[in-house]
Order: sequence, then structure tokens, then C-alpha cells
Amino acid sequence: MTEQTNETALSSDPTEVRRQKLALLRETVGDVYPAHFHRTMTNAEFAEKYAGLELDETSDDIITVAGRVYSSRNSGMFMDIHDASGKIQIFSHKDTTPEEARALLPMIDLGDIIGVKGQVRRTKRGELTINAHEITMLTKTLLPMPEKYHGLADIELRYRKRHLDILTNEESKLRFQQRSKIISGLRRFLEGEGFLEVETPMLQTVYGGANADPFKTFHNTLKMDMYLRIAPELFLKRTLVSGLADKVFEVNRNFRNEGVSTRHNPEFTMMECYWAYADYEDMMGLVERMFETLAVGIHGTTDLTFGDKQLSFKGPFKRVPMPDAVKEATGIDFLSMKTDEEARTAAKAAGFAVEKDWTWGECLAFIFEEKVEGTLIQPSHVTHFPKDISPFAKEVPGEPRLVERFETYCNAWEVGNAFSELNDPEEQRKRMVEQLEQAHSRGEKDKQLDDEFLDAIDQGMPPAGGLGIGVDRLIMLLTNAPSIRDVILFPARRNKAD
Repeated sequence: MTEQTNETALSSDPTEVRRQKLALLRETVGDVYPAHFHRTMTNAEFAEKYAGLELDETSDDIITVAGRVYSSRNSGMFMDIHDASGKIQIFSHKDTTPEEARALLPMIDLGDIIGVKGQVRRTKRGELTINAHEITMLTKTLLPMPEKYHGLADIELRYRKRHLDILTNEESKLRFQQRSKIISGLRRFLEGEGFLEVETPMLQTVYGGANADPFKTFHNTLKMDMYLRIAPELFLKRTLVSGLADKVFEVNRNFRNEGVSTRHNPEFTMMECYWAYADYEDMMGLVERMFETLAVGIHGTTDLTFGDKQLSFKGPFKRVPMPDAVKEATGIDFLSMKTDEEARTAAKAAGFAVEKDWTWGECLAFIFEEKVEGTLIQPSHVTHFPKDISPFAKEVPGEPRLVERFETYCNAWEVGNAFSELNDPEEQRKRMVEQLEQAHSRGEKDKQLDDEFLDAIDQGMPPAGGLGIGVDRLIMLLTNAPSIRDVILFPARRNKAD
């Protein structure tokens, strides 16, 4: 076997060398991708069980482990194999390893997946090790591993070949493990608050619940257009009408046929929840408890680092009405103005380029985005949004131009949006008709009135608070990720040829 192996090594193509080794293994070993191999413990369980083994001590235990070969030294005498939980050092020597097993060593390349049965010991240098008695090839890889010290330097390649990114980048691996824990923790938190998880359709005949362009498809059997949901809101509200539960939530995938950026992906994860007999003040408290719980669950503290910033997820968060924030930043007092024209004139006088038909609320929201959003580094609730841009929230008592809505900001990003939900069926229909007319005027001809939702609201929806959280952005904050593509396993990307 050794002679033949040396011959294959003459090839200059590393992939061809591996293919030649694979062919030789098929001849000499047989099945190189066996269906059955059972390990007795994971690498992490191994490290925990034998943590007390003394220096240069050998256990009587014979165990079986498996993993991918990440390093090989002294012609394979020492190998490190990794599974998802950690690494184990494998020692193969003529004094402990039979010739049949050692003969396999020249055929093993970095990246191959092997199984090892052997005796546990701790070396004189303190390394927990397995003296190999048997070595089994479980998967012969045909492609070389990326260079381990630098991993994938090409950012786009990291996103396109996420499997290699995680194989070679412990930071990426940890981040996606944390993502799973965050989403699991989010569910546990909401269940602990008394919310019932439900599932609503991702394929919808009428899209709604947000202002966004949908992805459109066609159902062959039903012979009808359908849309990937842009939000679950209207179905979740129908669930609230049903009386199934007073608190419902969904962790959902949404799809919006819009731009891609460091904070936007065409498909993304949202959490939406609705709480009967609650309002937007209750939802602010819910957000604060949620953020605290998730931060502690991942970091053990509410203090965390994002880039060069120190953030505190300890509630209560700062709360500021939008008109007050704009007045403090610019000196413009929108609440003193009575007309849309006054608002446009004041905005232009302050140097802001506003459109000639913008309303009072649109001017207020635009200046907020321009001058205030970027300053909201610590978690903050911005309240009292203009009714002009918030058609489905209840009015602030005594100020009909504003509504009981807030958005939660952190690191200058919006990560949450909540309302005291509108439940007046006549007002709801009026606002949805107005929204539909505006959409059609913008050329959105596919936009339709959701009559089934309006019928449900006619049946009576209790007063409620509603909340949406951008889960991907929250995970970015909790895992110190600069781009949404760093927290989505397989983000949208251009075709390779583009």
C-alpha cells in the first residue's frame, strides 16, 4: 500500500491525488463511506469524562470516537480530529497501534472523516489522547481544506461556501450556534410570558401586513397567483379574534422583493406577537425583558460589545417621543405647527429637501431619520409616530396626528416595531382602502384588499398590543456581527457568473 501511495503522490493536482487514494482504498479496504459506525461519546463528552486523568496516566477504558482530520504531524502519528463539539488528539504508534491501522495513515488527508477506537491516556504534556487500536475511514474527501490559519479570506466565498467558512472559522461556527440558542431562548421567553406559538401561511393569495414588494408565484393546480408573505400580521390578528389564546406569537420567515444590504436580506426572520388587553406601553416592557433575558442567556450579562461600542441591554430603555427627539436635535417644533405647508416650509428652512406633497407627518419622520436615528446607539424606544405613516395604530389621546406606536433602536438600527393595535372595524377598513389606493397610484397593481381579514375584524378583535422584532438584526447585536449575511447561514447572493 505504501509503494502505491507514493506513486499517487507524484500527481501535482491535490484533488487527483485524493481520487487516486480513494480508488486504492476501494481496492484494499472496501467501503470507504460505510453506513454504520457508532461512537461511544462525542469529543466534548470525552474531554469532560477524562478531565481528571493525571499526567502520563493511561486509563483502562477503550472508547470509540469520530471526527474530521484537522491536523496531522509526524506522518500521521499525531492527528487532531474535530466533531461539532471539539477536538481529540489521536496517537498511532507501532507500540500501541496494529500494523493494519497504521497502514491506513498515508491514505488519510486533512479533511477526511475517520473513526477511531482506542485507549484513553493523558500525555506528559497534558494532552488528552487516544492511543489508536483501530482506524476506520468514514468519508474520503475529494477537495482539500482551506489553509487553516487564514480560512476563507474572500468574504463573498465565505457566504457562498458557508460549509467551508464554518469548517475553518471558529467565530462563524460559534455565531451560528449562538443563533440557534437565541431563537430557542426567544421561544422559551415568550412561552414563559404566557404566549402560544402558532403558524400562519407563507403562501398567501393576498399579501399584506407591511408595505413591501412581494415575491410572486403561481399555483398550477389552483390556477392562481400566490405571494410569499411579507408579514404574518393579518393572520395573527385573525387568530386573536378567534379566542384561541390571548397571547400569540410566531417566529417566521418573511420574504420581501427589495434591496440587499448589511441589514437587509430578501428572506429574513421576524418574531411577531399580539397580546390581548395590552397596549404599546406593555409591549415596551416586554421588549426590555426579552432583550435582557437573551443577552444574559448568551453572555451571562446585559452588557455586551458591538464593534467599538459598549451596549447595555439592561432595562428600562430610554423612551422619547419622535417630535421631542426632532425638536432636541434640530430646534424644529412640529407640535406647534397646524398644517402640512407649515411643516414643509420649516423643513426647507432648516435645509432639508422635502417633497412638495409631503404631509406634516412625513416631514417629521424624514427629519427624524436624517438627524436622530444615527444617534440612537444604546437601546431606546422612540414613541408617538405620525399617524400619516402608521395607519394601523391607535391615536394618542388628545393628539390625533400621533399614534401609540414605538420603534426600538440600537446601534442606530431599528430592531423592533410595536403598536396599540387598531381594532375599530370601520376605521380599519377606511385606512386599508386609503392604503390600497395609494399603492395602486404607485403602480402596485397586485395589491388587493384583504376582505377575509376585514371580515374577521368585523367579528370583533379585543384591544391589543402588537410587536415585531427583527430577529436577524437582534442576533447581529448579540453576536457582534457587522452584516446580516454573517448571521444567515445561506444568505442571498448573485449568481456565480455575475
